[in-house]
Amino acid sequence: MLPLPLDAPFSPHWAFVVQLREGTTLTPEALHGRVEHIVSGQATHFSSVEDLLAFVVRVLHPQHAAD
Repeated sequence: MLPLPLDAPFSPHWAFVVQLREGTTLTPEALHGRVEHIVSGQATHFSSVEDLLAFVVRVLHPQHAAD
């Protein structure tokens, strides 16, 4: 995936709310919280950066979810 230019527009279709659990350890392996896609309302809890990013990919690129 190519990096986006800094002046790229912000689409609501790419907007997420990320809420971290109070007291969570801020490490990639132990990041706990909830993420919600603004447009679709899809949401999930996550327990690592990997889980968080996997959800974002599933929502934005559903054709890659089975890969």
